[in-house]
Amino acid sequence: MTGSGRHDGAMTNEFPEPEILSVNGVELEVFEAGQHNAGRPIVLCHGWPEHAYSWRHQVPALVAAGYHVIVPNQRGYGRSSRPADVTAYDIGNLSGDLVGLLDHYGYSDATFVGHDWGAFVVWGLTLLHPDRVNRVINLSLPYQERGEKPWIELMEEVLGGDFYFVHFNRQPGVADAVLDGNTSRFLRNLYRRNVPPAPPEPISLATAEPAPGEPLMSDEELAVFIAAFEESGFTGGINWYRNLDRNWHRLAGVDPIIHQPTLMIYGDRDAVRPSERLADFVPNVEVVSLDCGHWIQQEKPEETNQAILKWLDQQ
Repeated sequence: MTGSGRHDGAMTNEFPEPEILSVNGVELEVFEAGQHNAGRPIVLCHGWPEHAYSWRHQVPALVAAGYHVIVPNQRGYGRSSRPADVTAYDIGNLSGDLVGLLDHYGYSDATFVGHDWGAFVVWGLTLLHPDRVNRVINLSLPYQERGEKPWIELMEEVLGGDFYFVHFNRQPGVADAVLDGNTSRFLRNLYRRNVPPAPPEPISLATAEPAPGEPLMSDEELAVFIAAFEESGFTGGINWYRNLDRNWHRLAGVDPIIHQPTLMIYGDRDAVRPSERLADFVPNVEVVSLDCGHWIQQEKPEETNQAILKWLDQQ
């Protein structure tokens, strides 16, 4: 990959070398820093279609603040395992991987940080394994209320069959092939800042002419993502979407309240909108909004670091 810094030198911003760990029946590619801060673990969970490297700006700041920083490529990504079975990517397995990471390092609990789909996993982890999470920091995706209908079923009714969440579920393999065949163009078009507000259409981005807005990262940084997905493909990550209704059923009967202290960071221009009922389900929440789009920690790294470190200091 190029995800490792050993092969192409693309890892920058003091990003650590990876190691492969066996946890929860799979292998995870994990980037770890600040071992000298043992006892203060913080786990950073990427979204879709991302990579552990999306946290490159946060790792050195958190290490300097005294944290043992653990950044996995979650299953389906990078050089982590990519099981063939779609159900291997449900919230039980994804959260189980994170519990396995804590067990590997000998921690009873940790602070978990998630962006986008990583936030969904952190919310789910906190519901399913509340004793393993001491604090929650999530970016972009607020807590998703479990309504009366499974999520994909509801989206199909409200947003139609072409909405990409629904498309990923109802037309298996189609989006995967389009994205795999246009990896560089897709990621280059997707990772942009100052983009006019519009509903996300990742499948269209894979074949579009240059997208609006400005590049989010340097060519060297983008090369890390491109090389990683050229090696792994997109199916593993898309399989997370294919478990949304399964997750809805899995979370039935679970206490729906997040009791841990929580920081929620929104981007003012993110297509993912804030939740009006966040405090109903996350009563111990503090909310911060930054002037950016969806890729919060990469668009506004310093502001994100300041918000996280200030909040952690207050806990």
